[in-house]
Amino acid sequence: MTATAERIGPERVAERLAAVRQRVAEAAGRAGRPASAVKLVVVTKGVDPPVMQAALDAGATDLGENRAQELLAKAPELKSRPTWHFIGRLQRNKVASLAPLVDLWQSVDRLELGQAIAGRAPGAAVLAEVNVADDPAKAGVAPDDAPALVDGLRSAGLSVDGLMTIPAAGRDPRPAFARLAALADRLGLAEVSMGMSDDFEVAVEEGATIVRVGRAIFGPR
Repeated sequence: MTATAERIGPERVAERLAAVRQRVAEAAGRAGRPASAVKLVVVTKGVDPPVMQAALDAGATDLGENRAQELLAKAPELKSRPTWHFIGRLQRNKVASLAPLVDLWQSVDRLELGQAIAGRAPGAAVLAEVNVADDPAKAGVAPDDAPALVDGLRSAGLSVDGLMTIPAAGRDPRPAFARLAALADRLGLAEVSMGMSDDFEVAVEEGATIVRVGRAIFGPR
């Protein structure tokens, strides 16, 4: 059992999930948007299957993993199949094993990775990862290179649904979020994946359509 599961047991997950949903709804309301405009992806890194199942039982529909081995190990242990998002850095040699499971590849940061996905899952839904904060510690293409990446992924036969980003640590995330939303709008892309446990409310206010929240639901890792 992981430390996360010891801290937050299945009996508390529904309460914490509801609290996050309420915060999403309130942030959406401040921005004049309906809560239904924002999809909550429950991030299950380091979380044991019984606790993950508690989130599904409480109404979660979308789960996100950023480690291939965790997703592969835990998916068969769940009683119901969620919509799976892969949200971490990914090596091309992991694509084949993940392809039967992943519904949305959120962190496609280079054409070669997109081509590997297309080879195993033609027409797959992806998000192009953009490093809007110009942070060398983060993956993603520069904003100026995003149109070329989107075009390349489409040419490979993928469905580019939108963009995603991770803001730089220690900085105000709002400018980065606003920049990603504006870039997605210019490119005519519907989905904007941004915001995690520490900043998802700001992300929603700035136009996020997908937020990725783990710690606020399951506790610290």
